[in-house]
Amino acid sequence: MTRLSKRWIGHNQVGVYAVAVALAVGTGLELPGAGPVLEVLINPVLAVLLYVTFLEVPFVRIRRAFRNGRFMLAALGVNFLVVPAVVFGLTRFLPQEPAVLVGAYMVLLTPCIDYVITFTELAGGDSEQVTAATPALMLVQLLALPLYLWLFMGQQVAEFVEAGPFLEAFLVVVALPLTLAWATEYWAERSDRGAGWQDAMGWLPVPMMGATLFVVIASQLPRVRDSIEGIAAVVPVYVAFLLVMPLVGRLVAGVLDMDLGESRALVFVSVTRNSLVILPLALALPAGYELAPAVVVTQTLVELSGMVVLTRAVPGVLVPDAPDRFLGTDAGPGD
Repeated sequence: MTRLSKRWIGHNQVGVYAVAVALAVGTGLELPGAGPVLEVLINPVLAVLLYVTFLEVPFVRIRRAFRNGRFMLAALGVNFLVVPAVVFGLTRFLPQEPAVLVGAYMVLLTPCIDYVITFTELAGGDSEQVTAATPALMLVQLLALPLYLWLFMGQQVAEFVEAGPFLEAFLVVVALPLTLAWATEYWAERSDRGAGWQDAMGWLPVPMMGATLFVVIASQLPRVRDSIEGIAAVVPVYVAFLLVMPLVGRLVAGVLDMDLGESRALVFVSVTRNSLVILPLALALPAGYELAPAVVVTQTLVELSGMVVLTRAVPGVLVPDAPDRFLGTDAGPGD
């Protein structure tokens, strides 16, 4: 019964997220005064989400993921070589306002480490490979983001990059959940009680993702609404990113002759962004950059809409099942 219930939750997770987003939009529009209260909850809720998400990461099998050099290099290369070039080109069309630019750069330059696993699985991709790759994606983006901000914005970076708030957000939202998840897995391997705890936590990823989406969107939607003229220009850029990067991911997968599951996984790793984890960093920016969190949340809303389309378009059109239509597949009709 437990497994069946968990399977039901996983199968209906998109519906859970849709309800959470709808409730968040209603709350954000009808009760804008609740925003400051909900904003206080962002870091704790996100920390719990990442803890239960990292528990899904097979730490004992991370070495196997690194041995799959083809997928790992493709994921890192697309995200930290190709994506920055695409982002730099797309953002030339944005108003050259520091708050708008830094918000767009922060969210578009950081690959997703949470619901990318969900959407990859829904599209029939190799979600285990994505799960195992998330620690590398997370660590490299934290090192690469300051570098790319400096390259793209130059001396302006010195105005808003303060080590203290960024370090605090990283420690609370990323490092602490990751460490606790690792400790929990170690405990579960050596104790029935630990195994029971880990199994109980297996119920939480979908509900916690729903709760996180609710808290993030409901708390930030008043900012989005109040600043709609200032951030409207980012929407076409986000849509363009959603159109360009799946094609790039598919092209790279074909060049590397990846199988169907890996190819679909690479498409989602290439396109999904890390808006939920980046938001606390955007909120830590100093006075004068209040628009940046709204720019980040706008990307969340655009991306979630796009994911509904991509979970069907990727297996149906971009990386279809039929061998003769799939780039780089040598299987015959009888396979």
